[in-house]
Amino acid sequence: MGCDGGTIPKRDELVRVKQKPEQKDKDSEREFRWLHCALTQQRLEEPIIMCGLGRLYSKQSLIERLLEKDNKMPEASAHVKSLKDIKTLKLTPNPAYEVNEDKTEGLLDTRHAPYICKLIGLEMSGKFRFVALWSCGCVMSERALKQIKGKTASTCPLCLVPYCVEDVIVLNGNEEDVELMKVKIEMRAAKRKESKKKDKKSAKSNEEKTEAVTADSKVKEPKEKEITIKTEKPSTSSKIKRSIPINAMQDPELKRLKTDFSVAKDPKATDVYKSLFTSHKTEKEQERAHWVTYNPFYN
Repeated sequence: MGCDGGTIPKRDELVRVKQKPEQKDKDSEREFRWLHCALTQQRLEEPIIMCGLGRLYSKQSLIERLLEKDNKMPEASAHVKSLKDIKTLKLTPNPAYEVNEDKTEGLLDTRHAPYICKLIGLEMSGKFRFVALWSCGCVMSERALKQIKGKTASTCPLCLVPYCVEDVIVLNGNEEDVELMKVKIEMRAAKRKESKKKDKKSAKSNEEKTEAVTADSKVKEPKEKEITIKTEKPSTSSKIKRSIPINAMQDPELKRLKTDFSVAKDPKATDVYKSLFTSHKTEKEQERAHWVTYNPFYN
């Protein structure tokens, strides 16, 4: 049976060879990572967030998983423990992207990516490397960031927020990129600790300064009062003394103000002026009371 007519069989036709394992389609795997949540493996829904390693998530599904009592995160997302470990992305929608609803369930139009780079228009489909800034959440292509980095050093080209080297996150990177992102996570954590320490030190120094100022003000208040009281007394007395001239008591007009002064003894006064007062002789010798004071001067 067979092998007649001069046919020569090959080895793989006669011997059973071990089958090779199935290999993943790299293109389909890449598209899946950019279109589906890394936690639930479902279609990405806005708002879209990223973790420190650059993986994409639907914010609602991740928050629901964090709020569950049995918070069992997969190994790829075990580093996400709170909202501090995620960042909301600012994406630019692609006007050429359309979802064909006429297709069968589960199949979407992947000819165009749903998001693009706002700077140079590259589609965020996985064919080009994209990065996101942890400081502001803006997403752009790595090519655009390298071209503009020299012109706007350490500032986001989209929102002009300053950023550092550890803030640049590669989205859906390879194994080397993931290792580099782990180092950047540690760098950001160390910076947060240093900033907290500086804030505590500055707060303590401000409190000490305020306490010292209040203590000094309490000590200086009674001294200032004493000084004002002491300075007021000599100032008033000195004004009164300066207002009176030295030879004022020698003036004859002021002598009349004394109690022992009498008009009858004044040599400058006339007899008619002296007769108006009760100290005159005519007033003392009269037989009726004075017309003003009604004092009886007669015996």
